[in-house]
Amino acid sequence: MYKPSLLAVLLWTCISLSSFANDGYKLWLDYQPISDSQLKSQVEPLLGGVYFFGENPTYEAIRKELNLASKSMLAKAPVYTKERLQNTKLWIGTREQLSQVLSLDQQAQIKALGNDGYWRGTLELDGKSFYAIVGNQPVGVLYGVYNWLNSIQSNTFDSSTELSDSPKIKLRMLNHWDNLDRTVERGYAGFSIWDWHKLPGYVDPRYIDYARANASIGINAVSLTNVNANALILTTDFMKKVKVLADVFRPYGIKVFLTARFSAPIQLDGLKTADPLDPEVIAFWKKKTDEIYSFIPDFGGFLVKANSEGQPGPHEYGRNHAEGANMLAEALAPHNGVLIWRAFVYSHEDEVDRHMQANNEFEPLDGKFQENVIIQIKNGAIDFQPREPVHPLYGAINKTNVGMEFQITQEYLGQATQLVYLAPMWEEVLKTKIYRPTPESTVASLLEGEGTGQKLTLIAGVSNIGTDRNWTGHLFAQSNWYAFGRQAWDPSLESKQIADEWIKLTFGTNPEVLTKIEDIMLSSHEAAVDYMTPLGLHHIMGRSHHYGPGPWVMGGRADWTAPYYHNADSLGIGFDRTTEGSGALGQYAPEVAKAWSDPNQIPEKYLLWFHHVPWDFKLKNGNTLWEGIAYHYDQGVKEVRKMQETWASLESEIDPAEFDHVRQLLEVQEEEAEWWRNACLLYFKTFSKRPFPADIEQPEGDLEYYKSLQFPNAPGI
Repeated sequence: MYKPSLLAVLLWTCISLSSFANDGYKLWLDYQPISDSQLKSQVEPLLGGVYFFGENPTYEAIRKELNLASKSMLAKAPVYTKERLQNTKLWIGTREQLSQVLSLDQQAQIKALGNDGYWRGTLELDGKSFYAIVGNQPVGVLYGVYNWLNSIQSNTFDSSTELSDSPKIKLRMLNHWDNLDRTVERGYAGFSIWDWHKLPGYVDPRYIDYARANASIGINAVSLTNVNANALILTTDFMKKVKVLADVFRPYGIKVFLTARFSAPIQLDGLKTADPLDPEVIAFWKKKTDEIYSFIPDFGGFLVKANSEGQPGPHEYGRNHAEGANMLAEALAPHNGVLIWRAFVYSHEDEVDRHMQANNEFEPLDGKFQENVIIQIKNGAIDFQPREPVHPLYGAINKTNVGMEFQITQEYLGQATQLVYLAPMWEEVLKTKIYRPTPESTVASLLEGEGTGQKLTLIAGVSNIGTDRNWTGHLFAQSNWYAFGRQAWDPSLESKQIADEWIKLTFGTNPEVLTKIEDIMLSSHEAAVDYMTPLGLHHIMGRSHHYGPGPWVMGGRADWTAPYYHNADSLGIGFDRTTEGSGALGQYAPEVAKAWSDPNQIPEKYLLWFHHVPWDFKLKNGNTLWEGIAYHYDQGVKEVRKMQETWASLESEIDPAEFDHVRQLLEVQEEEAEWWRNACLLYFKTFSKRPFPADIEQPEGDLEYYKSLQFPNAPGI
């Protein structure tokens, strides 16, 4: 009697659970029926004769994906055959499996694509044509199949055209800030999807849908738990739970990472110290690491936050970050594991500008880290602000593997109540010239290892995923998950191209829908910056929950207060980071430091980040700084209203449930944009002592009222 595998049962269960109406659950894998007759004439024969050059769990995952897609797009199941040459049209396999069919040139081309790369196109054999999807490894084939299905969904598939692709970044990772009690730090889409209480006995089918979504955009690594780590995740009981997730994810090419609490030897084994040079501590981590690999042979490694925001680390024992990281890296090395060490470190005991502290810690240690260590650096030096200049550590470290940390969850960008497409912000960062290690270096080229030869490359993103039915709270927040995967695969991709892809996969290929939604998405980030933190203002949000404006926030440690950053007074506003101020500009390449030291040359979007500027300072358009701030806040609100109007015009073209979901949230976004504008302008006016420009919508309300607002139940704390 046939007994289906656990993977097969989960796959079929997830398919049945995914059959709800358009509520956002299917993400960009909503395989709509093919209406274009020409496209259908190309696709239907291919799915009518599918041949796999082998069997393994990844091919089984591909088979189930083809079943789901074909039944949805063509209302019929694919036809599989074991006869390679008879009645087959679609071949699926690796380069080695198809070596007798591929020419030597084709084999060389595919081999150069690496493990995750793929090629798809038409092959000829014995006078017959076959469409083939080929990779060097099964995971590459998987990526090729998803790319092919996406081309069908977006009506761009052409069987006469060859296509090949491979990722420019090796580790493309989601960082979940999920706690073991299922709360999510900075999570705005419900609770954690990891049900630790029910694992390992019950495996939620949602885990398969999660893996499918990640694999479809090339994400190949997942850190399951919060960087503010709980040592319990490293216990044997939790290893059994993590093993189940690793087994589910493996066919989709996804490796599991865990966050390691530096003090775990004390908490789990009762040691008196966690000193990274102590022999007992070294032995603890070696034994613990070996145990993890006994459960999960392809375990990815550890992600560590140490000596930042109260997290334990090597500094407590007089050791530096390299000594702490290398101790863990050495435990992982025999298993080919990776140690990811976050560079987000700062201390309230250090009076140096917080912008400078990570550089001061890590630049002197460049070249002292083990080869399997990656320093994970945020896109900016403060903390995922609506807009930040690139972190000065990019380019300052050239002898150590470095990786990018983006934030997909919108901690400082309206959370899940606001439509903010983040790809333009990430594109801005990735394309920034850093002039080191070469004069032409950009952040993207550095991350790819150009000029440094780094062997381990990484782009990580803090997840925005939760238990909400649509995964991300806001339907459009799905676009940020999608965009992150695409930009981690290829940092050179344009945000417009990614938006076009996501819109077609989510809403269909209607040209009017595409154009209008694209306009909304591509303007949304700049609009948010305008009504939150224009012209380089930063860190002026509410305390702790980071929800809404709080430029007046005071009390406690200085670098958690807003006035520390905006420095508004009767003379002007902004943080002086020139040589006459904190000197933070000196951490950048000389070309950057020289240009940005002049308030008349620096890009105005960074003006108040690096300069304390008089209220009457003349901007490039002739307005005074005070007028410019007011116009930006006003423009941000107007852009949100324009987004509302554009969305309203699409009511007849969008699924009613999806339409109303976005409509309501855009109304919330308008209210919150007005709140930001009113509160910030009323507050800064107490310093500028100048009237608002007459041609803007005058800020309403009472400043003391805005100051009095409290949000003890805001999500994500």
